[in-house]
Amino acid sequence: MSGVNPVDLQLNGKRALVTGSSSGLGAEIAKVLAAEGAAVIVHGRDETRAAAVAEAIRADGGDVTVAIGDLATDAGADAVQTASADAPVDILVNNLGVYNPAAAWPATSPVEWADIYNTNVVSSVRTIQRFVPDMRTRGWGRVIQISSVLGRLPAASQPHYAATNAARDNLAASLARELKHSGVTSNAVAAGGILTPSAQAYVLDLGRRNGWGETWEEIEPKAISALSPNDVGRIGRPRQYADLVAFLASPLSGYITGATLRADGGWHDA
Repeated sequence: MSGVNPVDLQLNGKRALVTGSSSGLGAEIAKVLAAEGAAVIVHGRDETRAAAVAEAIRADGGDVTVAIGDLATDAGADAVQTASADAPVDILVNNLGVYNPAAAWPATSPVEWADIYNTNVVSSVRTIQRFVPDMRTRGWGRVIQISSVLGRLPAASQPHYAATNAARDNLAASLARELKHSGVTSNAVAAGGILTPSAQAYVLDLGRRNGWGETWEEIEPKAISALSPNDVGRIGRPRQYADLVAFLASPLSGYITGATLRADGGWHDA
């Protein structure tokens, strides 16, 4: 079509910190942002795992550094800030999060509730307080929370996880109000199932124990029907989430803020 140019996310010259990016969805987000031209900071607690992700990005021609620190502590967040201090951070993707698929109301103690809230919510507060003021001063930035659809459609299982994801969505909206007219936007991506290697291994084992089949092709649709019905009929692939995050991280998303974008295949029954 005349006058229509291919999409350019305009991430060249931008720098992104992706928390919890030494594996899983965070690693995929870091790789996609780097492929789109952003300089990426891979974060994790395990230096070997983080370095492996960084090396894969570097091998593909990406600009990458590593920041190690436990964001569940102030000292760890300070370490990440120090490791990232050689250049401004334009994009903050708060992906770090933990969950236990087997957690249930009777077996989850108040201490466990507090621990997961600290990791899944307060860790984001720590990074926001350390990196967003500079974005605001410079007049441009993107803050993205990775949450779960369970924050909107909670189930009986994983109650503390669902509660923390509702908090992450509200954190994103509240931050958008705080940052109004600043050039910095704040949004959340509420994910459905994510087909990470660990998730696939868990579902395969569950499916075989429940007689849903032996192969992934047999088990996946039955697992979706039993655990998380959606209109697409499968589990979301990491790249699909990462592409959405890359758009929200780009200048093209400048009219979107305070939003929680659901990417869940049309999840309709938790």
